[in-house]
Amino acid sequence: MTPAPSRRNLLTLAAATGALAGLPTYTATAAPDRPDSLPYSGSSDTTLWWQAPADEHSMIEQGLPVGNGRLGALASNDPGRELLLVTDATMWTGGLNDTLDADGQFPYGRTDFGSFTLLARLTVDLPDHDLSTVNGYRRALDLARGVLTTSYVRSGVTYRREIFASHPDDVIVLHFTQSGGGRYTGSVTLEGTHGEGETGVSFGAAFPNGLRYGAAVKAYGSGGRVAVHGTRIDFSGCRELTVLVSGGTNYAPDARTGYRDPALDPQKLARAKVRDAAAHSADVLLRTHAADHHALFGRLDLSLGTSTAEQRALDTWERLTARARDGVPDPELEAQYLQFGRYLMIAGSRDSLPLGLQGLWLDGNDPDWMGDYHTDINIQMNYWMADRAGLSRSFDALTDYCLAQLPSWTDLTRRLFNDPRNRYRNSTGRNAGWTVAISTNPYGGGGWWWHPAGNAWLCNSLWEHYEFTGSRTHLERIYPLLKGACEFWEARLLTITLPGSTREVLIADSDWSPEHGPLDAKGITYAQELVWALFGNYCVAAAELQRDSGFAATVAGLRKRLHLPQVSPKTGWLEEWMSPDNLGETTHRHLSPLVGLFPGDRIRPGSSPSDLVAGATALLTARGMESFGWANAWRSLCWARLKNAENAYRLVVNNLRPSSDGSNGTAFNLFDIYEVAKGRGIFQIDANFGTPAAMIEMLLYSRPGHIELLPALPDAWAASGSVTGVGARGGFVVDLRWTDGIPIEARIRSVGGRTTAVEFGGTSRTVTVRPGASVTLKDFAR
Repeated sequence: MTPAPSRRNLLTLAAATGALAGLPTYTATAAPDRPDSLPYSGSSDTTLWWQAPADEHSMIEQGLPVGNGRLGALASNDPGRELLLVTDATMWTGGLNDTLDADGQFPYGRTDFGSFTLLARLTVDLPDHDLSTVNGYRRALDLARGVLTTSYVRSGVTYRREIFASHPDDVIVLHFTQSGGGRYTGSVTLEGTHGEGETGVSFGAAFPNGLRYGAAVKAYGSGGRVAVHGTRIDFSGCRELTVLVSGGTNYAPDARTGYRDPALDPQKLARAKVRDAAAHSADVLLRTHAADHHALFGRLDLSLGTSTAEQRALDTWERLTARARDGVPDPELEAQYLQFGRYLMIAGSRDSLPLGLQGLWLDGNDPDWMGDYHTDINIQMNYWMADRAGLSRSFDALTDYCLAQLPSWTDLTRRLFNDPRNRYRNSTGRNAGWTVAISTNPYGGGGWWWHPAGNAWLCNSLWEHYEFTGSRTHLERIYPLLKGACEFWEARLLTITLPGSTREVLIADSDWSPEHGPLDAKGITYAQELVWALFGNYCVAAAELQRDSGFAATVAGLRKRLHLPQVSPKTGWLEEWMSPDNLGETTHRHLSPLVGLFPGDRIRPGSSPSDLVAGATALLTARGMESFGWANAWRSLCWARLKNAENAYRLVVNNLRPSSDGSNGTAFNLFDIYEVAKGRGIFQIDANFGTPAAMIEMLLYSRPGHIELLPALPDAWAASGSVTGVGARGGFVVDLRWTDGIPIEARIRSVGGRTTAVEFGGTSRTVTVRPGASVTLKDFAR
């Protein structure tokens, strides 16, 4: 792991970038210790704003998120009562959960499997600042600096507060200032959310599973008094006030210690963190944070065109509403949505556990599906955007998680996968390697059904990160995961003779095409495609690392014998099961049989057999254009792969529709809402990442040795635009400008790759460039 930059270095970077002055334009070089550093010159508007605070009872739809990758919060921004719902990524109940019930499922509840939960509630009460007594209210989220700002006027005085979650100092900071002679008087209260009782300025406790946790708060001001009185901090007559909060658990990513650090005292550590941060002024804390945040955020800039003055005059919620009502493209808003996804990635995925169903943000201790890690699409979708959007560092949390869980996953597979209660056990009677359940927790445990192909999909995601970065260190780290997954499938595959043929092929044993159709289907397309890709990736990895040549040869032989999906003569669709019949719902949310189109590459227009592409297109068409946010995002990515720009764009627009009464769509705070029942919607974060990934895929498609520019550029973005810092598989970063749908300049920068073809409009050029250098291409007229 690269050492964290010093505060001095961060402040130097901050001064160079202009990140501290809140300037809309930056000129910066991203952190120089990484091979994917990219000069950045931003021009897009990356500030979201609203004219109303959050309702304390609707925080998940209205609260604004901050986070440092481990510690997060939703903020209400109410003038008279600032509420922060504070989380730590490792604040989990439950445990290993190493039993199966009578139906062969892992128990799946908040006690046995466990749940992601809140850490604390922090309130700053300002009794004389009730919303009814102020005017000119505005709150804004500066995505580029990672700062949430609230301002309003009361009695002729302008009050302002800034909230941010600092990664360098590992604290959440609330800084209250004013101009015009005003003063702050009120109180700060820190409370636990698990029955800890009166907590004071810090607290510590433990769950029944033995996980210890704690939090602490500290406040300091100028021009007035700040003092602790019992369970709260009182302040009076302060010209400025700074409140610091930190906390965490003694979770450790080590199966050997039961995923605990017995020597760590979270309460004591939280006290030390707020004390150390308080040694610096709020201005210094902000400068340090802004520099650190911008070193990541500034790796990608985006313009999809120019919005109208009327659109720009609207706040973010009004713009979403107008976009849906009028059907008029708002390209700057659409670019902001993509950048909001990048902001959430930086805020939610650094140095801790990866992003689950709700990312780092909660409004209570009972998130649906426990806020877990679903391995049949959701955790993978959360990370499709990272490498594409210049945030490869944020991907590391997923890699670290899989490696930390591998010993437990391997042990559970050995002990329980061939249990006679497991409907998906191996008919061969053999067992090896590892796999996972549909749901996983941070303690090596599974929930719900076993998910045999989940190991292949996780491995393929880790492999794709290698294709983007070319990091040999990453490849060496994930090699045991790839090999263990291949060992599992070597033991699982069945040999059959195809009907009407003498040809023998290998197929997956009984399984469920997520989460769709019969529970005992053999040779499901989903598994066949994922295992085919896994075997190919493993063979390349073994050759690259010069390991296990004999086993790699065995895997290569298995791959050649795998049955690959066909097009149904009845439906004209790519088959989901080894049957010409549709055995499920036509418009089902999952696109499991299309994993070979996206995220896979086996099905490609222009290079795959035309009937295979037509079958994939027919199935995608049948699935429809209306679904949950994450399902729309996946559909959009598939249409982008098929180079159907307008369908891909329409699905992006569908996800931007304002959610009303829990309907599918975008909430007031831009979180994606998943309608679980009429009138009831929940926050599920995967669409907030999957939709930006689709937008990037519309601008650039890549695989090792091949980059295609503007493969699915919709009319709404065609007039003019630019993007800098897009990751391309094969070890490249691409900057691109276009006019009238045609690239006018493309810079291909190597971060390890050496040769690639660059294509636009059917014309291809071969580019050779040494690592660290770049080549600029022009003259792309059709």
